[in-house]
Amino acid sequence: MTAAYSREVLLLSINDEPIASSGAQSVYQSAIDELTRRYGASDATWQLDLDEFTPPLGIFLVARVDTHPAGCVAVRSISRTELHLGEVKRLWVRPDLRRSGVAAALMDEIEERARTAGYRQLYLETGEAQLEARTLYPKLSWIQVDDFPPGAFSHPQAFRFTKVL
Repeated sequence: MTAAYSREVLLLSINDEPIASSGAQSVYQSAIDELTRRYGASDATWQLDLDEFTPPLGIFLVARVDTHPAGCVAVRSISRTELHLGEVKRLWVRPDLRRSGVAAALMDEIEERARTAGYRQLYLETGEAQLEARTLYPKLSWIQVDDFPPGAFSHPQAFRFTKVL
């Protein structure tokens, strides 16, 4: 007996979108909702200063599958005076598209955009309730570290990673 397998091919696009746009807000707020569900804190706990994700210091990317918002990721400058250190924030992918390569594609793209913008090293953190993130980052050549540079957000129980671009 021969088994036939079919995997849907995704038409994925990743683009800069203003954080205030409806598509960007839909995926950003979905990320906030998921953090709230996983960790039990209020939505306000997870809100960030959205101005930090606007050019020239910030980057906000939205992934779309067949024009529908599918995920997001952002970079903010850790220092207002030095652009070479950045922090990746709010990587999120719609649950129905997880394990399809969207998160890896978003991370590849944000790294390339950050490099082009002048960043030389990126940092990120994730929590204990995000096992899938903790396993993804090392596969993408991120190195786990104990400390972050001054100016980066850091929660005491977080898992911290860095990558030289």
